[in-house]
Amino acid sequence: MPEEKDKQIKSKERVAKHGEVYTNEREVNAMLDLVKNETERIDSRFLEPACGNGNFLVKILERKLNIVTNKYKKKQTDWEFYSLFALSSIYGIDILEDNCEECRLRLLEIYNNTYISFFHNKIKQECLVIAKYLLEKNIICGDALNLKTSANKDIAFAEWSFVYPDKVKRIDYTMRNLISAEPNTLFPNAEAVQEFPLTNFLKIQKEYENN
Repeated sequence: MPEEKDKQIKSKERVAKHGEVYTNEREVNAMLDLVKNETERIDSRFLEPACGNGNFLVKILERKLNIVTNKYKKKQTDWEFYSLFALSSIYGIDILEDNCEECRLRLLEIYNNTYISFFHNKIKQECLVIAKYLLEKNIICGDALNLKTSANKDIAFAEWSFVYPDKVKRIDYTMRNLISAEPNTLFPNAEAVQEFPLTNFLKIQKEYENN
């Protein structure tokens, strides 16, 4: 039991300053089981407003990738398309940059390892690049209470709409607009701040890198 408790904190100083206590894997899985059907939908979006180093998001990604693999592993291009679709549906905010970076790295490692384990020397480098790009956009350092990033800008998220077999459309919304819109769900009919052209899902960084 002491070993499990140790995994919940990085330091007493962080607990005192930020109230940082990580949720154990057992509790994470129990809570996700309450919405099991949603965690196993490729297109179901999740936002963790205090994501820490990613304990919840890691398990969500693992569940989603299991579904993608079971359905699409026989055709590599379909696996790539739907796995990035699944990854794009995961969002997080944390007030500490080191947590955000660790969260991105954990998610990227799971994605990369799963991809490589099935397709070995056939993997596409651009697919790995896009996975990293999506996580850089979706995991944000900021304060979900005041809706500001660590740079004191409005927190904004990209809605990634995947159109089979190979297209993606991006529309950006501020978090302020999202939570004030009705119905109160992620990406309701909120006012967009920027819209991007439909493009190939393996070329989104090249198309959108200046935004």
